[in-house]
Amino acid sequence: MKTVKMTIEPMDLASLPQGRIDVSRLDATSEADIRAQMSVDDVDELQDAAKFARRVRKRLGLSQAEFSHRIDVSLETIRNWEQGKRRPTGAAKALLKILDKAPEAALAALD
Repeated sequence: MKTVKMTIEPMDLASLPQGRIDVSRLDATSEADIRAQMSVDDVDELQDAAKFARRVRKRLGLSQAEFSHRIDVSLETIRNWEQGKRRPTGAAKALLKILDKAPEAALAALD
C-alpha cells in the first residue's frame, strides 16, 4: 500500500481533501426522506436480530421448544424473535451473544 503525505491548512478550504459526498444530493434530502430511511433501517435491524437468534438456536441443534426451555424464555418469545416481530434486548441479548461465543459453558451454567 502506498503512503502519501499531505499538508492540510484548516483555514485554506482548497487544501482540504475532497470527500465522496454528493453535496447536491445531501442538500436535496428532506426530513421525510430521512424518516423513511430510518424506517427501512429499523426493519433491517429487526431482520438481522431474527437471523442472529435463529442462527444461535440452530448452531445449538435445538428446536424452538427445546431452546425456549433451556434458556427459560417462552416459546412465543423465541418465535417472535425469529420471525422479526420483536428483538431480544438487555439480558436476553447478552445471553444470545454468550451462547454464540461459548455455547457449552453457557448451557452448562444454565443447567
